[in-house]
Amino acid sequence: MQLLLLVLILVAPYAALSLLGLLLPALRSDQRTRARVALSIFFALTGVGHFIKTDALVALMPASLPYRVELVYLTGVFELLGALGIWIRPVRKVTGWCLIIMLIAFLPVNIYAALQRVNFGGHELGPAYLLARVPVQMLLIAWTAFATNLAGRRLPH
Repeated sequence: MQLLLLVLILVAPYAALSLLGLLLPALRSDQRTRARVALSIFFALTGVGHFIKTDALVALMPASLPYRVELVYLTGVFELLGALGIWIRPVRKVTGWCLIIMLIAFLPVNIYAALQRVNFGGHELGPAYLLARVPVQMLLIAWTAFATNLAGRRLPH
């Protein structure tokens, strides 16, 4: 259920802005701008989540990992900075690369949590959770690359 919510947080603003542009041509925006709005909302919400659900996010990591609370806070700060950085043209591509590296770094944490059946956001499903999580992670990486001008010229219609 949490994965569906995350995808909706990403897709719904893009779709809403696309519809708004069709209904009110004066408010029309290009695909990358709509993608940036959605990505910015996504990372702002997930970044804030690191400060609201800290204990739950700490539980996703192995107990042997040092500074787990600090890592949750740090990645929350990175997500919030990313939500802003994608709007600053001189650092947009660097921000995109940093967000992609962070998303890739999250995969081992998700694998660990799924294998341990941590009861948070679907991880309790065990390895089956990864069947859904990995494609969502790939979508986020591709979306980030597009929104930050790292890849592609246009989204398919």
